Amino acid sequence: MKKFYLPVLLIVAMVLSIAGCGSSTSKTKSGDEVELKEDGVFSFVVSGEFYPFSYSDKNGKLDGFDVAVGKALAKEMGLKAKVDKQKFHGIVTAVKTNRFDAAVASHTITPERKKAVNFSTPYYYSGPVLFVKKDSSIKGVKDIKGKNIAVAKGSTYESEAQKYAKDISVYDSDVTALRALSEGKHDGVITDSITGKQAIKKGFKVSEAETLGTSEQAIAVSKKDKKLLKAINKALEELRKDGTLEKLSKKYLDIDITKKP
Repeated sequence: MKKFYLPVLLIVAMVLSIAGCGSSTSKTKSGDEVELKEDGVFSFVVSGEFYPFSYSDKNGKLDGFDVAVGKALAKEMGLKAKVDKQKFHGIVTAVKTNRFDAAVASHTITPERKKAVNFSTPYYYSGPVLFVKKDSSIKGVKDIKGKNIAVAKGSTYESEAQKYAKDISVYDSDVTALRALSEGKHDGVITDSITGKQAIKKGFKVSEAETLGTSEQAIAVSKKDKKLLKAINKALEELRKDGTLEKLSKKYLDIDITKKP
């Protein structure tokens, strides 16, 4: 009987040990107590495939507007920043299951996503745009019926495309979809206006056809982490007031997208 119970007891002890290491209570610079995965560390995730918001530089280091905002938030809260990347379509689930403290990954606030996670106040404003090949006769969404439209998997642009087209191709990132469009593989791409404009600057053979609306981008946090969300909102407000958000936007995007249109 001893041989049977000892391994069972060891397994139970290991499970309890792992369960007890899931989070750590830390204090922010303003004195707020928050639950974090690691003591004193703000762990956030980006896609790493959404230039100029998040991408790997020539040294393989994550950079971009989202990365810079995440680091600025950590500093404002008096915490160390730890950034990681994951495919965009899996980020909300990763935050929901507490693999990261938050996602600073250009998530548009939508009713569907709000069922899974909580969102901060918006840290920038943008909107979906239909981009087409440079020599295309397509002038807007009224012309894409029966055409092939490419989008990033799991993005709000995927559902946007479904309003106008049935033939939809899916990519892991918006930049990859725009590159494929530039190479003549699709009739159009629906993506963020800034990302499309940056692709044009980089020499992609695409052009803007029609702006389809405006959207609010915010930081995603697990529904369990209400104190952390409060601390993030407080830090965001300070970064707005002292001009940090505007400065970072102009650094990475050449324009200020942090103010509500």
